[in-house]
Amino acid sequence: MSQPEHADVLVVGAGLSGISLVHHLRARCPDKRIIVLEARRTLGGTWDLFRYPGIRSDSDMYTFGFRFRPWTGNKSLADGPSILAYLKAAAEADGFEQLVRFRHRVVKAEWSSDMARWTVHATRSDTGETATFTAGFLHHCSGYYRYDEGYTPEFPGRDRFRGPVVHPQHWPQDLDVTGKRVVVIGSGATAITLVPALAQRGVAHVTMLQRSPTYVMSLPGEDETAKVLRQWLPDTVAFGVARWKNILRMLVLYQASRQRPAAVRAWLRSQLVKQLPSGYPVDVHFKPRYNPWDQRLCAVPDGDLFAAIRQGTASVVTDTIDTFTERGILLDSGEALEADIIVTATGFTLQVMGGAEVVVDGVVVRFGDRMTYKGMMISNVPNSAFTAGYTNASWTLKADLVSEYVCRLLQHMDRHGHRICVPHASDDLARMPLMDFDAGYVKRAEDALPHQGPAFPWRLRMNYLGDLLSLRHGRVDDGVMQFRS
Repeated sequence: MSQPEHADVLVVGAGLSGISLVHHLRARCPDKRIIVLEARRTLGGTWDLFRYPGIRSDSDMYTFGFRFRPWTGNKSLADGPSILAYLKAAAEADGFEQLVRFRHRVVKAEWSSDMARWTVHATRSDTGETATFTAGFLHHCSGYYRYDEGYTPEFPGRDRFRGPVVHPQHWPQDLDVTGKRVVVIGSGATAITLVPALAQRGVAHVTMLQRSPTYVMSLPGEDETAKVLRQWLPDTVAFGVARWKNILRMLVLYQASRQRPAAVRAWLRSQLVKQLPSGYPVDVHFKPRYNPWDQRLCAVPDGDLFAAIRQGTASVVTDTIDTFTERGILLDSGEALEADIIVTATGFTLQVMGGAEVVVDGVVVRFGDRMTYKGMMISNVPNSAFTAGYTNASWTLKADLVSEYVCRLLQHMDRHGHRICVPHASDDLARMPLMDFDAGYVKRAEDALPHQGPAFPWRLRMNYLGDLLSLRHGRVDDGVMQFRS
């Protein structure tokens, strides 16, 4: 029987986070042997999976782009194909694809303290076989939702509807919407992206049906500051200035939302009134029940959603569903929405560590019983980290910081001859829900998520500046992280 293939660092996931981690490992830990396991047949993660009309970034590309690779495209809120091309170029520059074992879905990871290594089992979708790997350090870069299954509630009468019911996570590429009446159920970033995109594809009409409104904000599709800077400065300098301008802008908006929510709410409303038709019922369709940034604020590039509403090709209905019918949806108010196609933009299904079972010295890890350390490791789980981005800013800002920290951690272990690192949490540490975030996908998965503590490093900080100081410059040997040889 052949020996399992061994890696110093085993990376799970070949999307944005995995590409970031490999770049930093190759630059800072060039002696480390790296293997990447990817469940799908190609790299790109989210940006290869989602193919629905209008798919784009909800964060500006000057913060969503990698710190080490300037974004030089014209669009600040870029479309999915452009982002995928950017990721592939970044991966190619680092020889990333040579490290990847595609069609390998990790199903189990077992840690042995005696051997100071992980044994990782992956199912191969191409052969049906199980492949086994060993690793000194295991890093999950598989995001936090299931790629194979989006979230769709149980809608009464769904089987009665005669047309297609589509989830954006599995958009049929041959779906023809021309001349069709489309109802998009949902009010999050996906719905707000889909509605104007469908309106531009020749539909008869598209309706966004929402149970309750979401905060939305129009942003320029192109960053004028970056455009001017690129005329006079090198790309790296122009990118850096635009990046910090946008980081600080979002931090100011977020802090203002937390400290003066009524003022921010009034300001957001005033912006909507300017872009919607005169007399439009703003407080019916665009006045959420919660404060700004209790859920993610959705960006609308160049006000395209509002333009579609002004032109009459799109509309918003705020109501709840009684039942699907043969010809559409009957609402609790008694109104009937006729539809040829229904799109359920109702969110995704959250999972931890890509759904893999994690075992430490023979004991299965229940993530709901554990704590997060620095928002990137699990308490009392050795030699392992994960990447999860911010809810109030770009995912990549946190991903790059996590990648840098893991490199610093590995360098520290090499310098001091340590084989094991483990963030130790005492049993009496106060515990609270991981995310102070009211999104449905978080609420549905609260019991499965690890907890956070009352203060850093156990406290999950949604603050880039704070993490910048602690993850890039703070002590690795901080008294909480324990090391063993």
